Amino acid sequence: MRRKLAAGNWKMNGTTAALSELEALTRAFPSPTVDVLICPPATLLHRAAEAVRGTGITVGGQDCHAATSGAHTGDISADMLVDAGANTVILGHSERREDHDEQNEDVRAKARAAMDAGLKAIICVGESLEQREAANTLEIIGGQMSGSIPDQSTGENLIVAYEPIWAIGTGKVPTLNEIGEVHDFIRARLERRFGEGVGRSVRLLYGGSVKPSNAAEIFGVSNVDGALVGGASLKAADFSGIVEALEKT
Repeated sequence: MRRKLAAGNWKMNGTTAALSELEALTRAFPSPTVDVLICPPATLLHRAAEAVRGTGITVGGQDCHAATSGAHTGDISADMLVDAGANTVILGHSERREDHDEQNEDVRAKARAAMDAGLKAIICVGESLEQREAANTLEIIGGQMSGSIPDQSTGENLIVAYEPIWAIGTGKVPTLNEIGEVHDFIRARLERRFGEGVGRSVRLLYGGSVKPSNAAEIFGVSNVDGALVGGASLKAADFSGIVEALEKT
């Protein structure tokens, strides 16, 4: 059985005061029955790791460089994330692909580095509104998977997050059938490439305007093993509703 995962991506939000939300989350879920992950900004990562030490909640990074070290001002390596207390890193998020022009091969190189460092890689895939309207969704997702997921991937070090770009932070959510179609497609692609054992063990997350009000129905969709949550993960009260919904599935 794949263990469910609720992952929160704080993006470029949060200063020291935000750690109180993380502490509230640990009090709300002293022994969660699903995996709970928070990916704060790098400035908070070490302190966040200390705040959740000994609890059922873990922390991760939002990006890493493909190199282990070197002249890369402002970047963070996978080893640095591990040293700060992370066990996971988000890679290939649409905001990185768009804002920083990251290509599939860039994501793949970062994923290799992350896995070599012992991190789990949450690799994000998703289509734009134009691609959705042109009925190119599965073609786009397939290409991103082929180009971004490294050959060394296993059910232990890879998580795939489907995030339709047009649904991130907009309040728009694909229909349950549309979510299911993409998740079933991703599962089939993984099984075809890596074999049924690995393909069936990789967790698939849905991301894109997930809220306590719609989480339960999304978690009931085929091959949805949890969620990658943006804005609703910033407040413990909001994220708790999503975690609770996942625990009930």
